[in-house]
Amino acid sequence: MTVPDRKRTARRLALGLLLLGVLAVVVLVAGTEWGGLLAAFTRLGLGGFALILALHCLLIALMGWAWAQLGGASALAFLRARLLRDGAAEVLPLSQLGGFVLGGRALVLAGATPGFAAAATIVDVTLELVAQLGYTAIGLALLVWLNPSSRLAVPALAAILAMALLVAGFAVVQARGAGPAARAVLRFARMAGLLDDSAAPQTAEDSLQSRLTALHAAPRRLAACLALHLASWLLVGAETWLICHLLGAPIALSAALVIDSLLSGLRSAAFMVPQSMGVQEGGYMLLGAQFGLSPEIALALSLTRRARDLVIGAPVLLVWQIAEGRRALRRG
Repeated sequence: MTVPDRKRTARRLALGLLLLGVLAVVVLVAGTEWGGLLAAFTRLGLGGFALILALHCLLIALMGWAWAQLGGASALAFLRARLLRDGAAEVLPLSQLGGFVLGGRALVLAGATPGFAAAATIVDVTLELVAQLGYTAIGLALLVWLNPSSRLAVPALAAILAMALLVAGFAVVQARGAGPAARAVLRFARMAGLLDDSAAPQTAEDSLQSRLTALHAAPRRLAACLALHLASWLLVGAETWLICHLLGAPIALSAALVIDSLLSGLRSAAFMVPQSMGVQEGGYMLLGAQFGLSPEIALALSLTRRARDLVIGAPVLLVWQIAEGRRALRRG
């Protein structure tokens, strides 16, 4: 199968999974008591939603600051890149790597070297995954403590261990270098427009690998990035706690951390499903039931999160598209 054929197959698979996810959401909404759902949104109100938007913008800023610990550009450049990265990831459902590509390009336009932007993006994503694993492990520990008889503990532990092995392997090949891994990274960098297509493949591969190795040789920077990402994940759990309170279903902070951390792990496991459509809604219902959340509140929580991402991400992408159009006109 040729590269174009593989791309078409992957796009069709993503579209099929997206349609199935949308169908699942429709079925879940149709099967939910609408009165309870509308009552939850009424309690939330525009003021509550605005508060959620403001808090999430602060979280994005913290994640941008975590990325900035790797150096190579100003903190403001990383903040803008992170805002664009998240916006594209949440608004462009059929572009699984679109957020990473645009985030890397934003760094280049802010003055970072192309090779560094590619390497820093990959290292930051890896450290964010490591922090997410820690966050999910915290959630699992809280679940066992709060609900020792839960049947979710064993499958959650198995999933965490499997993901830990994959992430650890990816981190090791980044630091030490490996042919297939380096070529995969190189493909990402070329897709993002961060490397010159005219460069000799081996030269570009060696150059990118040297930047990855250099980043992994700065343990203090890596530790700072990792710590800030873990703090960001914990604050995302606090955000879930706040949303539940605003929807009229107050729960303990520990319960919110369990729900959000295990849901984040579920979303990562279902990475092939664009936007985790249907997976997120079903996950919130399943996990929320462990702590007394009604299906209506769990569904309202998921839809509020999707609305939050859309309201923040869509304007960011629109502004970026206008800016890119102006740059194209100036080059023309």
